[in-house]
Amino acid sequence: MAPDDTDRLARLAERLAVEAGRVIMGWYRAVDPGAREKADASPLTEADLAAHALIAEGFAAATPEIPVLSEEGRQAPAAERQHWQRCWLVDPLDGTREFLARNDEFTVNIALIEAGRPLLGVVGVPARGEVHLGVVSSRRAETLLADGRRQALRCRRFDAQQAVIVASRSHRGPEQEAIVGALAARFPRLVERPAGSALKLVQLAAGDADGYPRRGPCAEWDIAAGEAVLMAAGGALRTWSGETLRYNKLDSLLNPDFYAVADPDGALAHAFRALGAAG
Repeated sequence: MAPDDTDRLARLAERLAVEAGRVIMGWYRAVDPGAREKADASPLTEADLAAHALIAEGFAAATPEIPVLSEEGRQAPAAERQHWQRCWLVDPLDGTREFLARNDEFTVNIALIEAGRPLLGVVGVPARGEVHLGVVSSRRAETLLADGRRQALRCRRFDAQQAVIVASRSHRGPEQEAIVGALAARFPRLVERPAGSALKLVQLAAGDADGYPRRGPCAEWDIAAGEAVLMAAGGALRTWSGETLRYNKLDSLLNPDFYAVADPDGALAHAFRALGAAG
């Protein structure tokens, strides 16, 4: 894709994330956000649906040639999606549980996928009025602040004396606890910090944390935008067997277990790879 085209699509995704964030915050301040359960028992609110509608309509108008795969939209069958070279991958409100808990840790995730990998991604944080952008090919990673200024994002080098990993607030289990325990044994000064939604990957990209181990199910639209921001800032995300994630997969829209690191050559990345090799 030509650089001018990538920049245009990045600006489009950023604008839609900002606009969707405003819609979400209207419902965030409402007495009743219209919460109910979906078929998989996960929560759904009017904010999810309103943000989805805004983003889907925006892309339909601006890039009708690029299909949209959204958590709250039509899930096109594999027979249709196998012909997609590119698609927008969208979670209009990632962290609905955080939204309902009123802890501000929810995001708008938008990624542009080509041939199974993210070209660019934006992670909007409506409660902060921020949007984090990553363009992978140019290694452009930055935050659009609430006052309109832009701030560069860059991952930090790993320092075992100040090691920080981030973990899900909502999804934990014995495998996750075992990984954290093994890391704490290797890095005694390790600090674990809970965080919601795609903010975990943003913290790595911003130089505020070093790693994110993930055991447990999550969907493609939960991760793709954050991975783009992380890669553009110098980090990496891998499955525990060392492979890159693929998006718009035909067999399942769920991700395999994975880990993310700010410093792909640091000691924490080596520890993750050793844990993956050990099974």
